[in-house]
Amino acid sequence: MDHVGRVRRLRTELPGNRLDFLLVTHLPNVRYLTGFTGSSAALLVGKGGGATLFTDGRYITQAKEEVTNARIVIGTKSPVMVAAESLTARSTRSGSQRMSLGIEPESLSAGLRDRLASALRGRARVRSAPPLVERARMVKDVDEIRLIRRAIELGASLFPVACANIRPGASEVEVAAAMEYEARSKGAEGMSFSTILAAGPRSAVVHGRASRARIPRRGFVVCDFGVILHGYCSDRTRTVHVGRPSKEARAFYAAVLEAQRTAIASVRAGVTVAEVDEAARSVLRKAKLAKYFTHSTGHGLGLEIHEAPRLAAGQAQKLEAGMVVTIEPGAYVPGKWGVRIEDVVVVTAAACEVLTPADKELVVI
Repeated sequence: MDHVGRVRRLRTELPGNRLDFLLVTHLPNVRYLTGFTGSSAALLVGKGGGATLFTDGRYITQAKEEVTNARIVIGTKSPVMVAAESLTARSTRSGSQRMSLGIEPESLSAGLRDRLASALRGRARVRSAPPLVERARMVKDVDEIRLIRRAIELGASLFPVACANIRPGASEVEVAAAMEYEARSKGAEGMSFSTILAAGPRSAVVHGRASRARIPRRGFVVCDFGVILHGYCSDRTRTVHVGRPSKEARAFYAAVLEAQRTAIASVRAGVTVAEVDEAARSVLRKAKLAKYFTHSTGHGLGLEIHEAPRLAAGQAQKLEAGMVVTIEPGAYVPGKWGVRIEDVVVVTAAACEVLTPADKELVVI
């Protein structure tokens, strides 16, 4: 990973945002910039050069092994407070005027922000910075796409396990457990999120985490799952049907599948995320199912399962080559059934490449 280049590019963004320093506290952003995977860290990046990683004594060895592009400071307090003390001392030594310190407001509590401002003793003005690192993370480099492919390949191997364990009378959590055991056995660091396994009427629950509910003799089963491998996430949804599906059920599934394929066909650099969302939504509108499509069409993924951009109505963000996003329209009739179909794609100049296996015809168990 080009951690040196990432920090260098971030540094060039600071002057234009009227910042002397940026304090990076969102741990996935710290990892993106340095490779550090510990659970306690803050990274201070200055416009004048240099970056310093603050962590605690639990990570002395790990930080030295993982971080090569930043000075490492081991403290006994919160990394944010140690960073504040370091900035204050630097200002005192240099006699510099009051500095502008950008923070990531989404990852700092109000209390910690107040403590940070107090520790700076007026030597730096604390400002909420724009999502500079998140913007950079939207476009994946070659190494990131390679790792996402590996995570997707491992994740894809879990679907046959799901199909082998889905049967009337089995509990949703039993099926999820079999999938998660397979994932760990094959080297996954964890699941991208709590496995969604929702059967029968529960398939209409958009984020129906696996429960003790029993799989009925007939009905849809939504399987939404992903793994973390080398720090990167995968995400995939397939919906199967237990027992012989009715004509209505087949038509319902076919409408969602057409919406998903139409949305994928619309993906290319320069198209807005709202246009992709509308491509899926228009198909369901024609099928008179639009009111049952209650979420956005997709999202970015990478070090986190949900990253920018969000593929939704009203969003002006344009897709760029190298963005990795999900395409996952669905329709959910409360108390009856639901269907969602999801793939991960990487945006290219002229179209997109589907990274997940493309088998999407209705599986009947």
